[in-house]
Amino acid sequence: QVQLEESGGGLVQAGGSLRLSCATSGRTFKTVAMGWFRQAPGKEREFVATIYLSGGSTYYADSVKGRFTISIDNAKNTVYLQMNSLKPEDTAVYYCAVTFRLAAGIPVREDRYDYWGQGTQVTVSS
Repeated sequence: QVQLEESGGGLVQAGGSLRLSCATSGRTFKTVAMGWFRQAPGKEREFVATIYLSGGSTYYADSVKGRFTISIDNAKNTVYLQMNSLKPEDTAVYYCAVTFRLAAGIPVREDRYDYWGQGTQVTVSS
């Protein structure tokens, strides 16, 4: 079992920044990659970013590329999402997730991930 706990969400004005954290515990040694997803009201959950633990390769959704940065502290088993130049359309519940599976293609689909956190709300006011 793996437990994930997100933190760092809140209310921020457009153009501002937030840093989300996702602390993991449990049997994390099998983790291949960690990702961030988000779900806005009335919309489906969507991919935001992912990072591979081995090598540190990162991938981003086009909508956040250049504004968001995913990083990981392996010693703390924590993944971060630095969000800059926030826009009202970034308002959503943000979820972190881990995958134990090394498969072809970048893990941008929800079904590629094995464990999920409960989410943290990010609200960007205009």
